[in-house]
Amino acid sequence: MDGSTSSQAGSPGGGPQVAVAVRGDGRGSRRAARWAAACMVPAGGRLALVHVIPPVSFVPSPSGERVPVEKMEREVVEIYAQDRRARAQEVFLPFRRLCARRTVETVVLEGDNVAEALVSYAAESGVRSLVVGSASLTWLRRMLRLRDVPFMVLKTMPSSCNVFVVSRHRVAIKFANLARTSKSNNAKVQSISHKAFSQIQRDWMQDKQSLNNLVDDEIPKYSGKSSSDSCSQVCCSPSTSSNAIKSSESHGRGILGSLGRKTPRREWNKDIDAIGQCKEVRYVALSSVEESQPVGEVATLRKELKDTLMMYDRACENLADAKEKIQILSGECRDDVNKVQDVLQREEEFKQAVVDEKTKHLQAVGAVEMAKESFAREAYSKHKAEFVANMVSTEKAKVVDALLSTGKSCRQYSRHEIELATDYFSDAKKIGEGGYGNVYRCTLDHTEVAVKVIQQDSNDKTDEFLREVEILSKLHHPNLVLLLGFCPEIGCLVYEYMENGSLEDQLINNKGQPLHWFLRFQIIFEVSCGLAFLHGTKPEPIVHRDLKPGNILLDKNYVSKIGDVGFAKLISDLVPEGLTEYRDTVIAGTLFYMDPEYQLTGTVRPKSDLYALGVIILQLLTGKRPHGLICSVEDAIEKGILSDILDRSQTDWPIAEAEMLAKLGLRCTALKCRDRPNLESEVLPEMENILSRVTASLKLENIIAPSHFICPILQEVMENPYVAADGHTYEHRAIKAWLKKHEVSPVTNQRLPHRSIIPNHSLHAAIQQWKLRTSF
Repeated sequence: MDGSTSSQAGSPGGGPQVAVAVRGDGRGSRRAARWAAACMVPAGGRLALVHVIPPVSFVPSPSGERVPVEKMEREVVEIYAQDRRARAQEVFLPFRRLCARRTVETVVLEGDNVAEALVSYAAESGVRSLVVGSASLTWLRRMLRLRDVPFMVLKTMPSSCNVFVVSRHRVAIKFANLARTSKSNNAKVQSISHKAFSQIQRDWMQDKQSLNNLVDDEIPKYSGKSSSDSCSQVCCSPSTSSNAIKSSESHGRGILGSLGRKTPRREWNKDIDAIGQCKEVRYVALSSVEESQPVGEVATLRKELKDTLMMYDRACENLADAKEKIQILSGECRDDVNKVQDVLQREEEFKQAVVDEKTKHLQAVGAVEMAKESFAREAYSKHKAEFVANMVSTEKAKVVDALLSTGKSCRQYSRHEIELATDYFSDAKKIGEGGYGNVYRCTLDHTEVAVKVIQQDSNDKTDEFLREVEILSKLHHPNLVLLLGFCPEIGCLVYEYMENGSLEDQLINNKGQPLHWFLRFQIIFEVSCGLAFLHGTKPEPIVHRDLKPGNILLDKNYVSKIGDVGFAKLISDLVPEGLTEYRDTVIAGTLFYMDPEYQLTGTVRPKSDLYALGVIILQLLTGKRPHGLICSVEDAIEKGILSDILDRSQTDWPIAEAEMLAKLGLRCTALKCRDRPNLESEVLPEMENILSRVTASLKLENIIAPSHFICPILQEVMENPYVAADGHTYEHRAIKAWLKKHEVSPVTNQRLPHRSIIPNHSLHAAIQQWKLRTSF
């Protein structure tokens, strides 16, 4: 173990040999750093400041949640750990000021146990001394009970490192094994006051100086004698302490014995003798190797020191020359940089001139193109007028085919594809019959669909078919049945398949489990949203005219969608309530759901659909057929017995909200349109209020998943959502299988610009949170 001061502070070629353990708070760490800088490391020396932080176990999310590192990506965890270590460097700022005129190295360690981290650092870095701050040394009296960080460091530190625990009045010291032959950690811990430690340090420095003076005086005098005689006379000189030539082990035992005794003020004179026994021993890693060296070796070391200083002077001269050359080169580089900047500036000016010329050229080309387009439009308009005049009577079928084939919102299927999918319209595939034809369930493009075939024995059905394709191909809403394609050869429409059938099947025909009362509230709200979308269509609103439970379909997750919008009429203009907006010679619709004013006058307006919506509301509450239902509900509300007519399949109806919904339904079934509420400004806000009241006492997520959690292809809650080029989100395995065989979107049937897909992390997190809540 080196005994020189320079080696204790860290050699120029190696790392610091003195380390101070610090924390961000407490005066103990500041006291330890100040003490180490004053007593352990000379001015210009080096020491290390060590701070221990716990390892990263979680990463905070933007919402403030603590996410375990096992659930995060390694790159995110590494970035957070680097940022955390950089913020830990702020702890060292006040300690750097305490260690002025000394080279300070900072070390940030990670570990659950601070003492173990410090011991591991001391063993791996090779520091010779470790300084730890402590608020007090009362732990020495309770060593077996209290196990704080200084105690654990003293107990577990290997024999190769000295430990100093600095408190307010005393210093506890555990010296390294002086002989360095034993790996035992059982070295005795000594306690000494700051005053006694300073006295030992001063005495050691005086004795060392005396020994150096003696060697300088005696070497010339005894230069003619043998080395053994010189050594003998030096050792026998009365100005040299007899303890200066003892072995390292005798010195270690002397200072341990002296430091082990208490030194009260009234017994200070007695402790002077004990301190005198260890004057020759240097603090930190106390050793007497330097004092026991032969005089000749000391002279050799001094010569080496002089050579080193000469080399240092030459290095300083070389450094000054290098700095001068660097300044010259820097000046030349600045000149070159200025020249390059001038060249770049001229280049930018030339580029700007080129851009201006290019802009002028493009403007000229644009003017020419506009002239060409204007001429082409005039020629096209003339040609179109002639073409339309010729094809009005003779080319109607070709016009219809051209119109349908140019539609981009849905796919056109051939007759052969439809026949193969339906097994040539087999009865086994039939799932329904209606006034406009049969409905078959089949699979097209790996998607389950419903094919509605229009009857071909009536000419007027062809116009209705074309009207449905024209209207539905432009309508896209979560609460409208999606038109996926059509076949003009046999007059059929291809819709998305709705697994739970119609509302009439669930509510009136009892095909399945009774609908929960909350689902009924949700269904009527979704139907109202779909109607509001139809009535808000621009430039003209769309009136359904045949809204009834049979035309309200439910998907796998009981999300309601309006079907058969093909009955709708486009209203050319909106007029005040008292005027007729559109008068049809043929009344279309279903009795009991048809607007009475529409039946009498043929007047159709958006509020005509509100009457049917009111009847459906009353049906959802009572589970009864529409005949005489309005009078029954009115009578029950007047008598206060609404609970007696509510659907008995549900026993936990919210009576107050059910009465609010029933009154809203009665307002919608007013005989005159002007007495009915406005769908957008009155009905929807009222329904939202009712729905929010019932959801306050019932967890919505335990009943049904949000519609945007459902994969459009698989119709089930997504596990690994990915976004495709059409902007829609799908289950990863479903969209991957789809893109292997198709180039169009599963939802819009439009050609995809590319086949790349990216994960939807935000939706994935929302689905996982929803599943976590619904599991309780």
